Amino acid sequence: MRPDRPDIPVPPFPPDATWIGEAPPAVERLTAAGPLLVHFFEVGELSSVQSLDLVDRWARHYAPAGLATVGVHTPRSDLARSPADLATAVGRLGLGFPVCSDGDYRVWHAYGCKGWPSLFLWSRGGRLGWFHLGIANLAGTEEAIRAELLADDAERELPEPLTSAPSGRRKLIKPSDEVFPGGGHDKPWSPAPGEPLQVEYAGAGAWAAMDGAGAVAVAVDAGPTSVDLEIDGPGLYRLSEHERHGMHEVTLTFDGPIRVWSVSFASGPA
Repeated sequence: MRPDRPDIPVPPFPPDATWIGEAPPAVERLTAAGPLLVHFFEVGELSSVQSLDLVDRWARHYAPAGLATVGVHTPRSDLARSPADLATAVGRLGLGFPVCSDGDYRVWHAYGCKGWPSLFLWSRGGRLGWFHLGIANLAGTEEAIRAELLADDAERELPEPLTSAPSGRRKLIKPSDEVFPGGGHDKPWSPAPGEPLQVEYAGAGAWAAMDGAGAVAVAVDAGPTSVDLEIDGPGLYRLSEHERHGMHEVTLTFDGPIRVWSVSFASGPA
């Protein structure tokens, strides 16, 4: 969306901020050189992780044309609140841009964020040009990125876009609500020895936010084990995937000291 006023300035990052990856220059220097994309995410929240692949591809695709990209990880739990845990989670995701560890919500409040993922595009000079909440219609964000790059230099040659506006609306069915086996988003669940976790859901796939070390065997719809997951750090792990929305069940069997923070579900076509 375009902001409702043209003079919203980019908030600076705290000078004592902890960065995963090489710390970027100050935002004043970044926006003096060109547009800046700032992406807020959470490594255990499904829509955040779904958006990261595209944001990372934009970062790599448009960096030669002058786009700077910075991530901000504002945690909703202790899954990856510490910089060490966040570094492990970011390493698993393979992100190519620096990430600010915002465990105390300073950057979140400075930006006025309301949820994950939140994306802000700052024009050259440091004024807000575009913002987006969620993962729907991300093609509009890429259009805004390209417009900001061309505003600097109308003759600049840009690579082909990575996304396109959908030609028709595909109806996606809302999945089941996220499940918190520990009783809340900030309370992990630890299985007793030999205790499985069984979750029924409506959707087109299931993911679990987990940490610890060990293995998880996943059985879908009361069938044999379909996935053997190695848990090697905090993050979101895919349990199942289906072509269409439907009723399903996953059963997790644990080997090792593993904690489950949440189980979330993907939307799919009817």
